[in-house]
Amino acid sequence: MIKLTKRQEEILNIVKTNGPITGKQIAEQLSLTRAALRSDLAILTMAGNLDARPRVGYFLNDDQVQQERAKKLVQQKVADYKAHPIVIQKSACVYDAIVQLFLEDVGTLYAVDSNGCLAGVVSRKDLLRTTIGKRSLYDLPVSVIMTRMPNIIMIEPNQTLYEAAKIMIENHIDSLPVVKKLDAKTHTYLVIGRITKTTITRVYIEMYSES
Repeated sequence: MIKLTKRQEEILNIVKTNGPITGKQIAEQLSLTRAALRSDLAILTMAGNLDARPRVGYFLNDDQVQQERAKKLVQQKVADYKAHPIVIQKSACVYDAIVQLFLEDVGTLYAVDSNGCLAGVVSRKDLLRTTIGKRSLYDLPVSVIMTRMPNIIMIEPNQTLYEAAKIMIENHIDSLPVVKKLDAKTHTYLVIGRITKTTITRVYIEMYSES
């Protein structure tokens, strides 16, 4: 990898936006002569940033396009892709949690208190394990079986999709509650959304399917 000059970065941006584009057209956008750009275009072509074809012009090569798309994906914020959170009151019974889980077709419910703050997480596995027991599902509250704060893995809206994906993979989970921090000392977080592996996969496919 070579360190690009400011003008070379400008050339790449022009080609990324307008390519394929001729050297003359690039020069016109930079208010320079074609000759003044010759060395920069040669360097970018030899370095593999650009490809060029006669009577077609300059365009980003496939590797550069993939790098640009990967960079774009990494920079996407959770806030822009979070879905509506599927929550249940922590005082609700386990039977109601099971019904809601299947009606919403999700793998995880976020248990909240009366203020909408995150109190716990209930997974499909938690509910399945509970049904095997002998306790009444109507009398058993969600708060008894949920994973509690501060042991809940979550993410904030200003973090990236890359960070979300890494957290989910490292912790072997399929979704994360998106939270707004109210008081870190008391572990008080408002649930404002959710992000899932499916969401991230969809964004990845859409970006890499762009023409």
